[in-house]
Parts: sequence; structure tokens; C-alpha cells
Amino acid sequence: MTDSTAAIELSGHSLSIWDVVDVCQHMKKVEVSPEALAAMEASHKMVRDTAEGKDPVYGVNTGFGQLAGVKISAEHSSDLQRNLIMSHACGVGEPFPAEIVRGIMLLRANALSNGFSGVNPKVVEILIAMLNEGVHPVVPMKGSLGASGDLCHLAHVALVMIGMGEAVYNGRLMPGAEAMAAAGIDVLDPRDKDGLGLINGTQAMGAIGTFCVYDAMNLMELANACAALTVEALGGRDDAFDEKLHKARPHQGQIVCAAEMRRLLEGSKNVNTAGRVQDAYSLRCVPQVHGASWDAINYAKNVLTVEINAVTDNPLVFPKDGQIISGGNFHGQPLALCLDFLAIALAELANISERRTERLVNPQLSGLPGFLTHNPGLNSGFMIAQYTAASLVSENKVLAHPASVDSIPSSANQEDHVSMGAVSARKCAEIVNNVKYTLAIELLAAAQALDISGRTEGLGERAAALHKAVRSAVPVLESDRVLSTDIELIKTLIDSGALTV
Repeated sequence: MTDSTAAIELSGHSLSIWDVVDVCQHMKKVEVSPEALAAMEASHKMVRDTAEGKDPVYGVNTGFGQLAGVKISAEHSSDLQRNLIMSHACGVGEPFPAEIVRGIMLLRANALSNGFSGVNPKVVEILIAMLNEGVHPVVPMKGSLGASGDLCHLAHVALVMIGMGEAVYNGRLMPGAEAMAAAGIDVLDPRDKDGLGLINGTQAMGAIGTFCVYDAMNLMELANACAALTVEALGGRDDAFDEKLHKARPHQGQIVCAAEMRRLLEGSKNVNTAGRVQDAYSLRCVPQVHGASWDAINYAKNVLTVEINAVTDNPLVFPKDGQIISGGNFHGQPLALCLDFLAIALAELANISERRTERLVNPQLSGLPGFLTHNPGLNSGFMIAQYTAASLVSENKVLAHPASVDSIPSSANQEDHVSMGAVSARKCAEIVNNVKYTLAIELLAAAQALDISGRTEGLGERAAALHKAVRSAVPVLESDRVLSTDIELIKTLIDSGALTV
């Protein structure tokens, strides 16, 4: 049996998406494995020896980017690394929420724990202490090109580690040095490759992407549940979910979603009662549409699982081979592409959900009272709730435009192709939030349709549980009221994970 109170051990290669959520949302403690400490010691010794030598090695005793040809003397090592951190802290805009900042720190510590970065093990020890004590650097959201990694975001984390910048500690915003002192954490004197090792990587887009994937997996289940509740409310057909049909077109996501629809509708007395030969696509094609998104979500999950256990800085140190090799593992293209894909897949879950909401509120399509109100005309019912869903879906279409197809050269054209992966990640996170609201609106409309049609008695067991969960937070709409409050209440339930069936 797993000890739920045990600290999560960082080895560099065993972190899961659920571990990230536990540390970043639930404040689970972190420690570094003895094997990781030994690996970091070995690579750090090699970097120290190299820094004292005559040969230029990028990032150890040279300048950075286009200035890589400038040799830096050993006595200026600390100044070099400190200047690197300060100069790269150019982020702008609103700060990331604490859970994302924690994700950035956790993923950076895990990457360094692989022992190929050459940093002093104290760097990882300080990052872990900040996580465990709740010192959260202020990290502006905007400024990363996604290559060489998320330089500016990571630099704002590193600022606090060297006693600069700002941090939130015990709910108060304060100077970084003050936060570190209050938490009893010694600040870092960065030398050799410490500064570069801290800021060179994909951990901002990785942290955002990890939460997008986690939310996407939960939203996938909820989208199926919403669709099933709407099928119940509209007396839709269940033959479109027959197992034989989907085995004839054996995409895994389609098969999984069809099976889930059968599970959700099991025991229903409402299906096949509307007298239609077949339903509209938004009901009939749920397995095909949701299933394609399921496949995309699983692709993104696999990419993020690799990335959060990868070494993404430069150069890399291989003590056993006696080599320090410059390359481009910091390039965010794998994340940029997969998060653009994930954004599109999630936007489609909202797209088809809004169409189901339209079928619920439109009397010509539903056979129910207009806009699901007992007294249409005097009351507008769910008329404008569908407007809100349409607005969110339209916004998603703009946000789903891929950032990864763009690139603006930087560093005097030394970095002449960048991923824009951090932009992909931030857009995807915004879509995630819009999908939550869109599904909340469908849930409210489907529950209202069931109540107003008298079909609640015929619900299958799982649909009945979902209807009950909605009604535990929001009562039936008897006459017009402010629906924004209702939508927010259901969104809160979605955020909490309480609407699983």
C-alpha cells in the first residue's frame, strides 16, 4: 500500500502528472533521491574542473547566446551567473498562480536531478526547500519564446533564489531575500553553470501543459457525462453507441467513448422515446467527436510525461564519458505542437457541447418549452446562457490558432527558430477554462430540461447521480434569476472534481 503522506522523491525520471498535481495543488512534500544527489555531485565536479581550465565551454566560462564566443575568467564566474539571471528576468504581465509557479520549481528540480546539468546540488536543495516551505516567486506570465526554453520565467524563479525579486510567503508579497530569510532558507551564490542550469529549460510551458492535460482528462469524462444527460433529456437514441458499430471503425478513443456512453445510459427509460429514426450529429456522433479528442488528450499526456522527466538545458554534462556537449534540448517544439493540438481537441469538446445546449433550449429542436422556462416571453430562461456558451466557443476558435507555426529569430539570429511553446501553453489553459464554463452551461440546461419534461423518473443510475449533483448546488429554474451565479456554482463543482459519475 502506498503511503499517501510520504514525500515525493525526485530521481529525475519517475515523476507523474498526478505527482505534479499533489505537490502543486495539495502541497505534498518533496525530497531528492540519494542516487540523484550522487549524479549531480559527479557532473558538478566535472563542471568545476572545466571552469578552471583554459578551454572555452559554453555556459561555463563563456558568454551566452550570440555572446558565446566571449571567454570569461574564473574569478568572474559568480558575476557571470548572477548577471545572467538578472538580465533574463524580463517577464511582463500578470503573475502566474501559485500552482503554476510550484510546477515550474518542481519540474526544474526534477530535470536537474537527472545529474546531466552540472549544477551544484545545493540548487536543487534550495528549490525543494522553497516548495516545502511555500516560498513562491512572483513570475510574470509573458515573455518566453519557448527556446532557449522558458528563460524569462525561470529567471524570475532564480531571482528569489539569489535573494532578489519578489515572492509570496505565508500569504504576503515581500522581497525575495525577506521571504527566503523568513522561511529559513539560505540564498544561492551561483557559480560555474548554476545560473544557466536554472533558467535553461521548458518548465514553464511544461507546468502549464501538465495542468492542461490533467484538466483535459477530467473534462473528457465530464463531456461524456454531459452528452449522456442531454441524450436522456431529449429522449435520444442509444443505437448509435452500439459496440459493433464502433468496432467497425476501431479508433481507440471512439471505442472508449462509445463504451462510456453505453455505461452512462445503462438503465435509462428515456432513450429512444422521441420517435426519431436518428439523432442530430451532436448526439449521434459523440463517440466520433469526443473520441478524437480522447486520442489527442492521450497523445498530449504521453508527451508531457516524457517532458517532465527530461533534461532540457544546455550544455549537458556526461561525467562517465568525460564530455560536455552543446545541443538544443531546451527547444520547446514537442510541447508547442502537442499543446496546440490539445487546445484544438478541447475546443471541439466545447464546440459540440454548445450545439447540444442549443438543441435543449430551442423549442423547434427539443419539443420542450422555449428556452426551458415555464412561462416563455415573461421569462427568458436559458436563452442568454446559450449566448454565453456561443461566445466562449467563438473565443476558443481564436485561441486554438496554433502558436507553434510562428517563429521570430532572437539573440542576433543565433536563435533563429523558436517554438512559441509558452504561448501555446497559455492559450491552451485559457481554452480549458472556457470548456469548463461551456460544459457547466450544458449541465444546467440538461438538468432543467429533465425537470421541465418530467423525465427525471426515467433516468439511468449514473445520469440520476449527475442530475442530483447539479441540483445539490443549483435549484430548478422556476422563473428568471441571475444565471451567472448558477454557472459559477457548477464551474466550482467541476474544478473540485465532484461531478464524476
